[in-house]
Amino acid sequence: MSENNNDNRDREELYSVRVRAGKRTYFFDVKETRGKDLYMTITESKRNFDNNGNVNYSKHKLFLYREDFEKFEDGFIDATDKIKELMTTGEFRDPIAERKANDSEAQKEEGSDASPASDDSVSSDSMAQETNDSANETTDTSEDDVNFEDL
Repeated sequence: MSENNNDNRDREELYSVRVRAGKRTYFFDVKETRGKDLYMTITESKRNFDNNGNVNYSKHKLFLYREDFEKFEDGFIDATDKIKELMTTGEFRDPIAERKANDSEAQKEEGSDASPASDDSVSSDSMAQETNDSANETTDTSEDDVNFEDL
């Protein structure tokens, strides 16, 4: 075999997880070095459109080595905990709660098309409470969630 084929084998993905998030997709890929050490690449792929409407993707890649996993996880958890703390102040936008409120409103509008019921039955106070409740929920889990302790 040629040297190039060995290079490709050394960097073959041993495991991959894809996390879809709107226009972005994150890939968590486990690979091995030539020396049989393991590492992870985290790739953000973002879908963009040019002026002609053609799709292109911009990618950003982060290499994370096994000896840094714990420090990375500690920093990641610390930063996400701080975001949760700051969100409780009410000084920052909560796009997750906004999206849920918009989805809820769209569903109500679809329902009002099917029946003559009025949207006046939903007060702005109840919508505000729904938004606050959404902001205080813990993160949803899905198949695509990644737990760094599993790695």
